Parts: sequence; C-alpha cells; structure tokens
Amino acid sequence: MARFGDVFANREYRALLSAYTISMAGDQFARVAVSVLVFDRTRSPALTALTYALTFLPDLLGGPLLAGIADRCPRRTVMITADVLRAVLVVIMAMPGTTFLGLAGLLVVVQLAASPSNAARGALLPQILTDEEYPIGQAGLSSAGQAAQVAGFAGGGALILAIGTSGVLLADAATFAASAALALLGIRHRDAAATSTDLVKRSWGSDLVAGFRLVATTPQLRALIAFACVSGIYIAGEALAAPYAAELGGGPTLVGLLFAGFAAGAVAGMLVLARLSTATRLRALPMLAVGSCLPLVLCAVDPPAAVVVALFVISGFASGYQVTASTTFMQLVPDDRRGQAFGLAVTALKVSQGVGVGLAGLVADWVGPHGTVALAGVIGVAFASGVGLLWRAAGGGSAASTTRPTPAPEPG
Repeated sequence: MARFGDVFANREYRALLSAYTISMAGDQFARVAVSVLVFDRTRSPALTALTYALTFLPDLLGGPLLAGIADRCPRRTVMITADVLRAVLVVIMAMPGTTFLGLAGLLVVVQLAASPSNAARGALLPQILTDEEYPIGQAGLSSAGQAAQVAGFAGGGALILAIGTSGVLLADAATFAASAALALLGIRHRDAAATSTDLVKRSWGSDLVAGFRLVATTPQLRALIAFACVSGIYIAGEALAAPYAAELGGGPTLVGLLFAGFAAGAVAGMLVLARLSTATRLRALPMLAVGSCLPLVLCAVDPPAAVVVALFVISGFASGYQVTASTTFMQLVPDDRRGQAFGLAVTALKVSQGVGVGLAGLVADWVGPHGTVALAGVIGVAFASGVGLLWRAAGGGSAASTTRPTPAPEPG
C-alpha cells in the first residue's frame, strides 16, 4: 500500500501541491482585499456583497464551458497560461484608477480562468501518481487547500492593515506568478490527452455533449456526483456560522471555532481515509455520507456551544469521504475526458452548495439557526441514504467499481 512518504517523494507532486497551496492562499487574500476595496470606493454593502459573489459565480459557466480545454491542450501549459493571465489581470485590478465596473469585469475573467486551470490540475494528478498513490495525493491536496483557505481568510485582514488593499492584490499576483513558475520548473510537459486525430473530429460543442452524456449514462458516475452534492446540505452549518454563534451567545471567536471545527475535522477525515485500502474506502462511502449529516440532527435539542463545535468536527471528519468520491470519479473517467467531466462535476457541486446556502438563510429566518441546521441534517441523512442505495445498485464498493466505463460515442 502506498504511503504519504511515497507520494511526497514525487517531485512533480510537490510542485503541483506547492503551486496549488500558494495560489489558493493568494485567492483568499484577494477576496478579502476586493471586498474592502469595493466598500471603500462605493460605501455600498450591496455592491460589496455582489462583488464577493462574483468570485464564485463564474465557476458555474467556466466549469462546463472551459474545463474541456484541459483535455484539448497540454495540461501543464493550461495551468501556466491561466496563472500568468490571472497575475496580469490582478496587477491591473490593483491600479488606483480602476473603476468599480472595471474591477468587477476583471474579477470575472480572473475567476473564469480558474476553471480550466483547476480542471487541468485535477486531470493531471492521476497522471503524476500511481493508482495506489492517487487517493493519498488528493487527500494531501485537499487538506492543503483547506488549510490555505483558513490561513488566507484569517491573514487577509492583517495583511491589508500592513500593506493596503492594492498591496494585497499585488501579493496575490505574485502567488499566481510563483504558481506558474513551479508548474514550469517542477512538472514535465505531456501532450494533450485528446490526440490531434481526435481533435479533428471533436468540436467544442461535441466535447461538452459527450462529457455530459458520459456522466449522465454511467450509474457510478451519477452516484459519485450525487455524493459530492450532499455537501450542499451539510454546508448549512457553515452558512449559518455567524447567526448560529450569535444565537449561542458567542461572538467572532465562536464563529471562527465553528468554521475551524468543520475544516479541522475534514482535514483529519481525509488523511485517515487516505491510509485505508481502496476497497474499504469504497464500502465506507454510503456510511460516511450519512455520517456527514447525522451529527447535525442533534442541533435540534439546541446544545451548548462546545457540543455544537464538536458536532461540526464530527460532521467534517465524515465529510472526508469527498476525497474518495472525487478520486474514484476521476479514475473511472477516460483520460481524454477527465477535464470536461471534472468541470461538470464541479458545476454540480457549486450549484448544490449555492442552493444549500441560499435555502439555509431563508429557512433560518423562520425556524432559527439551530433548527435549520438540524433540519438540514435530517434531509441530508435521507438524501445520502438514497444515494447510497444508488451506489450499491451501480456496483459501487465492489472490485468492478474501479473499471472505467466505455467513453460515450461521438454525436453524429
């Protein structure tokens, strides 16, 4: 069985991990800086919230429409090009004369460029690592991403005080430049996954249709995406962290503990699961998906703050199954479709989380934060149980579940 030491001994993996961690932290710095910058210039909370939303919305379009670039072009080249483009655009955003509309437009393009880059990274990882090493490598990547997000959000405010919003944006540009350099120097060139002969027959539209058809007609892939979408239910705890903390009589410290509790649990869950055998991880998928929601049901009795934090940690630990779901999904998809399929899966994930956050906010006005989180737990247990039945019906958890499906035929 592969170990973490084996994975981290891989030079290309270290470069990929370092590039991802650096750019992820920079992204969070920038989100804080852009929010402060827009509010300083407009004094409008609505425009500030709208601008923050723009950092997430492009993923919904970029996922299905741009992720296929990672199959049609060399993946290292896609990552480097996207990082260089984003570095230049963020430098322009940092210029004092940039208008609000200009800032918003540049922000959208920066986020759109992230879609093919993320798809390229996701599709490249199985090429860099062996099948046994891949789940461990993905767990390391996901854990580093969680840690970078926490550090980026926590340090963004302090960094703004030290060097100003424009300085933070320039620092973000520097992280993109560093990420591009790490990819250039640390990852070897590989030809595009789709051969030149394939590209003659494959149009942009046919790639999108074929990727959607592959996912839609493969029961295991459908079930794995449904497992990912469970996060749109248990995310209610994070979405309501601030009002929940207020309901419990706490302040910003408790808000931070609620966020950190889930994040810390998730990192621990990912790392523990990565050490288990593939067969064990696949069998545990349904149980852990239910387990990511079940602790939230106990919020119905309105427990004290310490218990709520513990429940969030347990929920986060069980949510570590998402690494198993994502790695299995990528292993099942043929290499020349991985970028497109990755984009479609990310879009489904983002939509589920966006809808979950929105509904949690609306319901909380009626039944309060603790009631909403408990209700989300009940719904999540029911949904995850149904997905588990679909997974078993599709042969999930058996040896056959690691057999790749036949690619969808080209339309026409």
